[in-house]
Amino acid sequence: MGRIFEKRKYKMFARWAKASKAFTKLGKEIAIAVKRSGPDPDSNPRLRMAIQTAKSLNMPKDRIENAIHKASSKDEADLDEINYEGYGPNGVAIFVECATNNPTRTVANVRNIFSKHGGNLGVEGALKFVFERVGVFKISKPNIDLETLELELIDVGLEELYETESETGETEVMIHTGFESFAGMQKFLEQKGQEYGLELKSAILDRIPLTTTSLSKEQEEQINKIVGLLEDDDDVQNVYHNMESTGD
Repeated sequence: MGRIFEKRKYKMFARWAKASKAFTKLGKEIAIAVKRSGPDPDSNPRLRMAIQTAKSLNMPKDRIENAIHKASSKDEADLDEINYEGYGPNGVAIFVECATNNPTRTVANVRNIFSKHGGNLGVEGALKFVFERVGVFKISKPNIDLETLELELIDVGLEELYETESETGETEVMIHTGFESFAGMQKFLEQKGQEYGLELKSAILDRIPLTTTSLSKEQEEQINKIVGLLEDDDDVQNVYHNMESTGD
């Protein structure tokens, strides 16, 4: 993934943690997982992933269980997963992931945000070569040295591994894989948890920009406004862009 990927500080968990509707978004992800593959986490990797992420963001246990129970009902409508791709002002690429029970409403809202703020919604696949989909795992520091762990993880698709510090000062380890290696890495970390004394805290799929666009402070504010409006929409799950990070 090159230097851009190596230098980019991973901020997905921070973004989700600060989002006012984080639990609602997580509830939708749990619901989609249940509708696709059933309510049993042991046989549903996507549901396990969603539950792990929810726990890492302190989503109450009863709320997680309620989301699973509600999605298990035959009366609960399915959610469509739809992606929208476009450009904001100054050529910044913006990728929007949605989960909705009303695609007509969702596309109208997304298009309106783009058009009212100097952007335009493109066709599906327009950003195919702008973003790369990758897996990102957060684990507790294991009881073996990281070099040994790294050697083992290479066999299941490891692309990058580094230590970071949680908000409470705890040392954690971030693991990046390619999209095709996501399931295998998740399974490996789950199986080795007890043996290596590690806890799989979160597992998500991210979209990493392969190229970035540098903007002035004023231009950055324009993009941040669009991203903020999109993230506040009830149907939007995640928003990605390729605006160059200022390191904030």
